[in-house]
Amino acid sequence: MATKTISLDEEAYERLKARKKEGESFSETVKRLAGERSWNEVAGILSEEEATDLESAIEEGRTRSKERSNRLTAELDEAVGNRKAE
Repeated sequence: MATKTISLDEEAYERLKARKKEGESFSETVKRLAGERSWNEVAGILSEEEATDLESAIEEGRTRSKERSNRLTAELDEAVGNRKAE
């Protein structure tokens, strides 16, 4: 894997060093703190059943969101239509 050299001032280095876990490289620390994960790190976290449940919950949430959006659009259309009729 290619590497890059970066410069940190002393304070930034000490802060990063303080957040570094035992056995963790500085690259791993930066990735963890930046909130990015590779697929290798997240593979296997969920069981097949948990993944299926999560997919179902996401789809259910999307459906409810779409239904709410449609309901609010209809209410808005009705309110605008009533104002035009006045």
